[in-house]
Amino acid sequence: MPTDYPHQDHDYCSSPVQVVDLALDQTEDLRKEVECLRRQVAELSVLQRFCLGRFAASDDDIRFYTRFATYNHLMAFWRLIEPASHNMVRLTRARAAATKSEDGESDSAFINNYCQSLQPIDEFFLFMVHLSVGLAERDLGHRFNIHQSTVGQIITTWANFLYTILGSVRIWMSEEAVKAQMPKEFQDYPDTQVVIECTELRCQTPPSLLYQGDGSHCSFKGLIGMAPHGAVTFVSSLCAGSVSDKELLKKSGIVSLLKPGMAIMVNKGLFVDDCVPCKVYRPACLLKQEELPANEVRETQSIAQLRVHIERLICRVKQHKLFDKVIPLSITGTINQLYTVACLLINYQNGPLLRAWA
Repeated sequence: MPTDYPHQDHDYCSSPVQVVDLALDQTEDLRKEVECLRRQVAELSVLQRFCLGRFAASDDDIRFYTRFATYNHLMAFWRLIEPASHNMVRLTRARAAATKSEDGESDSAFINNYCQSLQPIDEFFLFMVHLSVGLAERDLGHRFNIHQSTVGQIITTWANFLYTILGSVRIWMSEEAVKAQMPKEFQDYPDTQVVIECTELRCQTPPSLLYQGDGSHCSFKGLIGMAPHGAVTFVSSLCAGSVSDKELLKKSGIVSLLKPGMAIMVNKGLFVDDCVPCKVYRPACLLKQEELPANEVRETQSIAQLRVHIERLICRVKQHKLFDKVIPLSITGTINQLYTVACLLINYQNGPLLRAWA
């Protein structure tokens, strides 16, 4: 039958190709959009979590939370210790099961997920926040969204790990190495091997001692040694705060490192000439003299000015706020490890005490 509609040919070859190309373009656009959304979700997740990545762009925050000068500085230190962290000895399940959490649940219920709770670098960050800012375990638990008992396990594990790793590095320097780094400020005392100072940490008194009227606080005392150019070269174990500075020096083990050709620089009240095999530089003590001879005055002033830097070093240690307040009883079991780590970290966290000495 004839028709008035003209016959139109259909291009069966080109049409499907166009549709497929369009579909591919749309798929690629959707893929890019999904990838963009995933990045946004990841960024929002990091911003909502309390973790190292959240503060990576702010060196001010890194200094506040870790005492490391910059994020790059912190990451350089992390790269030094990260390989050894794979062999880290963590708390055992038996020990965790032996204690009960405040809500009555066994800590073993939490240690099962301990390793998966945080990435190792965020465990390290948690430890540094505890050390540097002095935040309590409950506070850290809320910030990192983990159980308080897990926080305690992480702190103890990293305190022992860093104590072992940093303690295995020989920090005592040879006479030759010290002299090679000797700043010009010590030109009048060129044989000085180490500048020594003692420091005290306050801690809570156990209830049993409170009943005996021994006061609300007791203390620990430690000795720290600094090379003339500003590096920490000796850290003693902590002793009871009642020990004298002289007795602490003898117990510390530093005497065995000293040789006749060396000299040490001490504070004016530390009379240790009879128990060290080397020369002792010490500011003069007036005792009953009304005034010092002019030459002794100049020497006393000179030594006092040089000893300011060991005091600044101890200030750096106590910028770790955990030690700038009364230490709770809950961490006295690991206080020696925590204190030693804080002292040893000084050699990694910052530059030299004096920029001119760099």
